[in-house]
Amino acid sequence: MKRNNKIYLRITIFLFILYIGLLFVLYLSEHANSAATIRSFGDACWYSLVTLTTVGYGDLTPVTPLGHAVGSVFLLLSAGIMMTLFGAVISFVTSEGLPFFLLGLQRKKNWYYFADCGIEASTLAENICKEDPDAIIIFGEKKKEQMEFPDYPCLFISASPARIVAHKKKAGTRCKVFLMKENDIGVNSRAANLHTLPVEVYARTTNGRDSLSGNIRFFHSYDCCARQYWRSRPLCSSENTIVIIGFGNYGRCILERAILTNIISVGQHVAYHIFGNASVFLAMHSHLHETFSLNRESATRDSLIFHDDLWEQCAELLGRADRIIICTDDEPDGWNIFWRLNSYYKIRGQIHLRSSQKAPGVSYFGANEEIYTPDQIMRTTLNKAAVAINELFRQSVSYPTLSWDDLDAIHRESKISAADHILMKIRILLNDETLTEVTPAIIRAANVEYIENKKSDFMRDMYRRLDHSRWLRFYTFYNWTYGPARDDFARQHPMLCPYEDLNPEQKRERDAAWELLSCLAMDTFL
Repeated sequence: MKRNNKIYLRITIFLFILYIGLLFVLYLSEHANSAATIRSFGDACWYSLVTLTTVGYGDLTPVTPLGHAVGSVFLLLSAGIMMTLFGAVISFVTSEGLPFFLLGLQRKKNWYYFADCGIEASTLAENICKEDPDAIIIFGEKKKEQMEFPDYPCLFISASPARIVAHKKKAGTRCKVFLMKENDIGVNSRAANLHTLPVEVYARTTNGRDSLSGNIRFFHSYDCCARQYWRSRPLCSSENTIVIIGFGNYGRCILERAILTNIISVGQHVAYHIFGNASVFLAMHSHLHETFSLNRESATRDSLIFHDDLWEQCAELLGRADRIIICTDDEPDGWNIFWRLNSYYKIRGQIHLRSSQKAPGVSYFGANEEIYTPDQIMRTTLNKAAVAINELFRQSVSYPTLSWDDLDAIHRESKISAADHILMKIRILLNDETLTEVTPAIIRAANVEYIENKKSDFMRDMYRRLDHSRWLRFYTFYNWTYGPARDDFARQHPMLCPYEDLNPEQKRERDAAWELLSCLAMDTFL
């Protein structure tokens, strides 16, 4: 197809040059003749057009022998020229010529390049268009014949990211590239050399860590689903028993987010009952017993209880649960569990069902349009907050600390986890468990409360205890243990101890995550 395009282009250029030359010959041969009707170059153009299109008005005619010769050439070439021009136009419209032309007119807008046009990619593209009026959506493949055209403006161009970037010519913002298939960055030819391009890359993966260094950032759809779930349905103080049915990729991430985020009071004792094979999870997180009561409910701290028996055999537990989360990887199986629970069991609490599609009348979560959003995938707000926490932490301690770019993956994730807890902190400060969204006005109100409350030694100490509890959960989750001195290789830290054993400076370190509110109140990125 590209070879044909080049042939059409060369023929078109040749014919255009020939056409202009003939017009000049016609004009020069006719304009000096007193009997001629073709007196100007414009007349020559008009005569050629009516001749080539076979309209033949007869208002202008050549009178000189050379003019007759040129007219004869026009007559003979009319069909060939029109067919060639028509073919060139068709080729331009149906190939990459027109999309690239349209892109060239919008170089200063925000370009979003998707390597494919699957369901996830299309959902994210639609959400981007809703939030960014200057968005230009580019799918790096040709539109399939059976595919319905999306409801949002987009271009289908079978071109690599490098070619798209070259066409943008450094105008406007950097192009954003999305690889929406799982682990696509290792196998998709479009991912080659992305790290060398001036673009921001977001690649879907099922393994590895998020990265905020360089230009490639990874995201996990299971983790995005878990984040969305706990943000839209945060833990409430009245909840003490939570049942999780299904412990595959989704169930594991739901529990991980609960471990790292669901800290709302110093003396809370929430029991998480998990149904599913957790042997790998427990083997990987071998130090959870230091911050949780394992397999036995506790009245003083949170509990993780992993059930080997069937959930169907635990009617008493299901009946007293404050919420039941159905998050099987197999969606039809989840629906089957949902209907069986509603049909055969007496349920007091809410049932939350993971569903990739909207489900009217059902308390569902994890729909594609809720997971694949710019905020979930690009995490601009969360990442900026994490960087801000690190800077606040560096300012609060007397010993040398690392800048964000110098932090390793685990300590970056620690700051991200702290930023992820900001909604809980706001709900605590404002004593409002109905809040699920963070707005500038809410942040300012929470910051006013924090500034006022921390004047009390008791309240300030309580806030520090709460964040220390969150911090302990994070590091024990990643298998860190207590050590007299920090040793990153051995995963040991002197602050992995009860709050009472911390020295004054170590206690002050816990202020950074709360002081983030002051930073956010003066900024506009939340």
